[in-house]
Amino acid sequence: MKLDSKKIIDILARENYIEQADLDKAKEYIKTHNVLITDYLLSEGMLTKDLLGQAISESLGVLYADLNTHEPSKEQVLKIPEKLARELRVVLFAEDKNSITITSDNPKQEGLESRLQDIFPNKKIKITFSVTEDIDNVFSYYSKSLDTRFAKIIESKQRVAPEIIDEIIKDGLTLKASDIHFEPDEETVTIRFRIDGVLHEAGIMPKEYYENILNRVKVQSRMRIDEHNAAQDGSIRYQIDENSKVDLRISVVPTLNGEKIVIRILAEYVKNLNFGNLGLSAKHQEILQEAAHKPFGMIIVSGPTGSGKTTTLYSLIKLLNKPDVNITTIEDPAEYKISGVNQIQINNQTNLTFAKGLRSIVRQDPDIILVGEIRDEETAEIAVNAALTGHLLLSTFHSNDAATAIPRLLDMGVEPFLLSSTLELVVSQRLLRRICENCRVSINKEDKVVSKFIKNIDKKYIDRIGTLYRGKGCNICNGTGYNGRIAVYEFISISAEMQDLILQNPSKQQIWNLAQKQGSDSLFEDGLEKIKSGVTTLEELMRVSPPSK
Repeated sequence: MKLDSKKIIDILARENYIEQADLDKAKEYIKTHNVLITDYLLSEGMLTKDLLGQAISESLGVLYADLNTHEPSKEQVLKIPEKLARELRVVLFAEDKNSITITSDNPKQEGLESRLQDIFPNKKIKITFSVTEDIDNVFSYYSKSLDTRFAKIIESKQRVAPEIIDEIIKDGLTLKASDIHFEPDEETVTIRFRIDGVLHEAGIMPKEYYENILNRVKVQSRMRIDEHNAAQDGSIRYQIDENSKVDLRISVVPTLNGEKIVIRILAEYVKNLNFGNLGLSAKHQEILQEAAHKPFGMIIVSGPTGSGKTTTLYSLIKLLNKPDVNITTIEDPAEYKISGVNQIQINNQTNLTFAKGLRSIVRQDPDIILVGEIRDEETAEIAVNAALTGHLLLSTFHSNDAATAIPRLLDMGVEPFLLSSTLELVVSQRLLRRICENCRVSINKEDKVVSKFIKNIDKKYIDRIGTLYRGKGCNICNGTGYNGRIAVYEFISISAEMQDLILQNPSKQQIWNLAQKQGSDSLFEDGLEKIKSGVTTLEELMRVSPPSK
């Protein structure tokens, strides 16, 4: 579905969804940078996803359905068969006696209403718009329920004690979940695990048992149990057994059907990762190690939330962590504790921000500094100056690719001559699901699932693909065909020629053109190598990081 960007921006301005000053800044920025104005507004926090959704729906002439504040129940969603729902990109949003409301990220597609009328023959159909990300999240209801111990306890119809939270966490650890969601509905609570970046239903419990579980989580994470109308955050150091513990980050937010819990598992197994099993090629490992062993300079790892940036930096810290080196970090939060490293966690209540903490760290005689994230102009300026005055500085940054990170740092107010003098390496990354090794089989390029992706890929890339593989689905991967994740990378080394280019305040495209001449591969090209090695699938690469057009 092609969207009219100008029309959307006009609506944003007319309805005061965005300040005129922010809009003017965005228009000025995109003149010299190859990005969509809406992407820039979202990345800079000038616009929210829901406000953009409202503007898009208005431009299409339909109502907006916010799937975040009004998420349909699983029973509603499953009334539309999965195959049809995914083909038409539709979700049953609401229903009453005489009508149903359907939402889609492509509400203007031809024949939509007539095809839905076959499923709901006696009801009037209303079509609304929702953003793609929210549609995909709701589609997780179609996923096969995981085989979990706690679900069997609930199914046995015994009284569910608050201690069942222990079983849920143990199941999450066994299945290597990164997050556990407790989602209350009118009469039930659905528990879902995020495994390898995808949500799966893990079990459903009667709502009557949920309050005791919620209170236990609040008490253990030091939250107020009498607060039900405000968001709360906390943490738990969870004892798995006599010899091991795991850190849990807890978030509780009020919804229309009660308080929702999300538990982030900061699992110990992440600590055992090294460059090889992260997915770094021999060439990339060599580049990274060379940059990391320089006495000063700046290494930036970029990518969206959840792309594994912090894990890559921790692996680098492990490599550099020696008795004769002083390493200090400032993080939000300090996710994994590393022996021998001085770790500081920012605290907004005491006004300990990245910028203030970084100023203090520089006076602590560090050799290596890790800044969890460069978020603002002040932090960027201090970070660059720290790298300039004899420190190796590592940090993460939110940008879509490696080439975009440089113009964005310049746009934050970093002087070009300072950036060119300090920046050593920019890395961008994404996470792909690994094919399950237990059920991996080869497939040919004529396979109907694969062929629909191949037709959208340039022939020069197709020629590089040899044998393709996929997972059939087995007990080990819970029928998904995937087990674990691996990263794809994009590296830009700062050569003398690149330093000269940075001084000219270049666009993203100018930077990437030079980087390619000097041997940089794109995220997609790195992914092709992992497809050739049988590590992941073409569908997965196209889902996460398709080739740029």
